[in-house]
Amino acid sequence: MLDADLAKLYGVSTQVLNQPVKRNTIRFPDDFTFQLTGEEAAALRSQLVTTARKQG
Repeated sequence: MLDADLAKLYGVSTQVLNQPVKRNTIRFPDDFTFQLTGEEAAALRSQLVTTARKQG
């Protein structure tokens, strides 16, 4: 699940969701968060668009 998904679920912006995580890194295990590379993010967006087109 991406930060944008969680933010939408909680009704906040991604920035508001990510701030506490950045401020309290000791409370979150290393495998709790990860950062996509630009290439990975682009590939994920491409997959989401392709899926949305097939469903629509």
